[in-house]
Amino acid sequence: MEIRPIIGGFLRPFGCAWFIIEFLKGNGPQGSKEIDPDIGAPMTDIHFEYKSALHRARARDAVEHQEERRIRRGRTAYSEEEYHERLQYYLSRIPYKLYKMRYASFTRYFGHLKRLGWVEETGMTEPSAIQDDYPPAPSRVYYHLTEAGWKATSDEISDPIRTLYQYSREQRSAKRSRYARY
Repeated sequence: MEIRPIIGGFLRPFGCAWFIIEFLKGNGPQGSKEIDPDIGAPMTDIHFEYKSALHRARARDAVEHQEERRIRRGRTAYSEEEYHERLQYYLSRIPYKLYKMRYASFTRYFGHLKRLGWVEETGMTEPSAIQDDYPPAPSRVYYHLTEAGWKATSDEISDPIRTLYQYSREQRSAKRSRYARY
């Protein structure tokens, strides 16, 4: 039996807001680097880690799918070394732009989290790479979680835009009501 999405497409393996919150807590979600929650991280680093985590999740899914097919055909499962080799094979072939959340969309989404009061600037900055050629360019600003960000519930984190604007699920959905399942 094949598992297919309902009308509207496939979902991400994990949400962007969840990833940002967990990353800024210093948990290193989905194999990303662990940071000091008091220092925080620049938005560009968070975006890069999010995209990399999406790629790792996709590569793991591809290897596991291939391994399941292999087992169904009566062959043995991958050894640890073979699994790692297949994972590197898939990781090397996933284009960076294949999985969404371009940087412009990410900054807008991150802005929603700032408006909710979940993240704030730490006051720490560092020069950005572009400042070598263009000194007036903005510096890299570090962000960390606020008290409200630490206390945000999983329901709020699952859809921060709905939380921000106090939408009901029906209002938030772009799908017509005949496709929505409640």
